[in-house]
This record gives sequence, structure tokens and C-alpha cells, in this order.
Amino acid sequence: MPRLFRLLPPLLLPLCLLLSGPAAATDYNTGDVQAHGGWHSLVLSLGEERHVRAIDQISYSDAILSVNASAWACDLPWLELRVELGENQPESATVNRVPADLRVDHETIHNGSAAFVTERGDSGFYARFAVPELSLLLDEMGNGELLRLRIMRGEDDPWFMIFGLEGAGEAIARMERLCGQVAD
Repeated sequence: MPRLFRLLPPLLLPLCLLLSGPAAATDYNTGDVQAHGGWHSLVLSLGEERHVRAIDQISYSDAILSVNASAWACDLPWLELRVELGENQPESATVNRVPADLRVDHETIHNGSAAFVTERGDSGFYARFAVPELSLLLDEMGNGELLRLRIMRGEDDPWFMIFGLEGAGEAIARMERLCGQVAD
């Protein structure tokens, strides 16, 4: 067996802990992790609570983009960006709500908003996106190459990010299948 493959199991645990996002504040168990190009799909669990996630982990070293769903609401996925701040947050709060635009390649410009949220004990902050046509955006992500994101932190203060979508379609499709399985 090649040396790299022998190293994978010990490396998966730290990877799963990193991929768990809000789990930094609440320790979720991660399982059923599968790679899809630059994306992964996985299950998060804590007691009877189950969530599934498709996640981009290679576009930025300090930011993770994810598509998430809860087992009790598989038809209500959400899109979230976690940015590492480097220090644990003292409280859980919605800090701000700002305009946000998302676009895959040259497809639809999705105008929405992003809520900036902190979670007590978590060393990052979250931008949770509200996009009117999320299902269309997820379809476009599944077939696209790049997701461009603009968050307006202030009137003349845009924040731009670009995420690679290689493997996003497979990760999102598996996340949807997993959600149905963990919901049973």
C-alpha cells in the first residue's frame, strides 16, 4: 500500500474536525466523509441530531464554504461561509446583516443577504446566506467552475471571494442523498 494511503486514516480525524464548522463551539462527531475533487461530503452528529454537509476546503486556508442540511429538514438547505478569526468568540450573536451577491461562472446573479454570526467558543465567524433561488444556485454550482461572491460590508466596502467548484456537484448530490438516509 503506498505510504500516502497509510497516512490518510490518521489525517482524516483532524480534517473531519476542521470540516465540522460550528462544531468548534459544539463538538459534533463527523463521519461518512468522502472526497469529491476539491469538495467533501460528510455527516455531522451529536446525540440524535444529524446534519449533512458539502464543503469546499481548498479555495482558502482561512475560509470554508459549505452547503448544509439538517436531517429533519432536508428540503431546507443553507449556504454558509466560515472565516477563521484566530480567537474564540465570547458570545453567540448576529453581528450584522448585509447585501450579498453570488454568481456561478456567467450564470444568474443571485442577489441576497448575508448574516454575520458568531458562535460562543468558536474561533471563527459565519456568513449565512439568504438567497431567494437557492435551489437554482446549487444547480449552477453543481455544473459550474467558479462561484464568485461579493459581500457588501459597508456602502463602499465590498468583500470579494472566489471558490472553485470542482467536485461540488457530486458533493452536493451526495449530501442530499445522505440527508435522506440519516433522516430515516
